[in-house]
Amino acid sequence: MAGGLLIIGCGNMGGAMLAGWLAAGADPAEFAVLDPALAEVPAGVALHRRPEDVPGTHAAVLLGFKPQQLAGLAPALAPLTAGRRLFSLLAGITLAQLAAALPASAAQVRVMPNLAARINKSPVILAERGLGAQGRAEVFALFDRLGSALWLEDEAQFDLVTALAGSGPGFVYRFIDALAGAAVDLGLEAPLAARLALATVEGAAALAAAADASPAVLADRVASPGGMTRAGLDVLDKGDALRRLLTETLRATSARGAALSRGD
Repeated sequence: MAGGLLIIGCGNMGGAMLAGWLAAGADPAEFAVLDPALAEVPAGVALHRRPEDVPGTHAAVLLGFKPQQLAGLAPALAPLTAGRRLFSLLAGITLAQLAAALPASAAQVRVMPNLAARINKSPVILAERGLGAQGRAEVFALFDRLGSALWLEDEAQFDLVTALAGSGPGFVYRFIDALAGAAVDLGLEAPLAARLALATVEGAAALAAAADASPAVLADRVASPGGMTRAGLDVLDKGDALRRLLTETLRATSARGAALSRGD
């Protein structure tokens, strides 16, 4: 990124994004990290332990710590964000709250990728306040390198899209584990079940991404009338059981984002 990016709090998500940018060919010298506990950073990336040690040469700042920490950290971070674009990974924290906490920042952008940013396969949801047309284009280009970026014009939907695209991998991982576990319960050895479940989901997702049909249509293509797959789908489809379960999952996840915004 022109002018450099300072990442404040480089945990799992921040680290995945940094790895993704570097994998996409970005110069490590474009990035700096401020994190008092991080053991190391990729070669060529500057690591700072204290705010006062950070040179004021960066053009943008990415907040990657816990949302509950914003109020306490804001005073020390104010000089680092003044006049700079502010990117936030803080779940539940609105654009208005970011502007109130760090009012001297030049613009505020909520950013929600998932861990697939590490391999440049993440959706990246963006919502902004204070960017002009050129700024939007520059920010989009930066985050699109991590997979596929998109602007969300209605910020009120941010918690819901975060539940779907940000938290969604966790739900997929749980499904893979449950699929393997079910096979174990029915008599398959655990290592074989785990290997088959992971390969099955990987292949199915790749095919769905490349197909000219919806996942619903693809499911029906797999299922012959009276066949094995149809018998299994009948269990998942009965009473819309799977959809109802996932609706409750996304509702609970989205509600937690709203709670974080309130400081709960």
